[in-house]
Amino acid sequence: MFHTRYTLRGNAYLLLRMGWSVQVPAHRAVERDEAAVVTWRREAWPAGKR
Repeated sequence: MFHTRYTLRGNAYLLLRMGWSVQVPAHRAVERDEAAVVTWRREAWPAGKR
């Protein structure tokens, strides 16, 4: 639109100045069932890889 180009570092600098940041989850969901996750990884995931 404005025919202006920025480097990757320049883009990152501008986004940081506007308050944007890398989106990283701070914690896991409270509803997460670790036993179900382990079972799924052991049984369902390998079947999907084949």
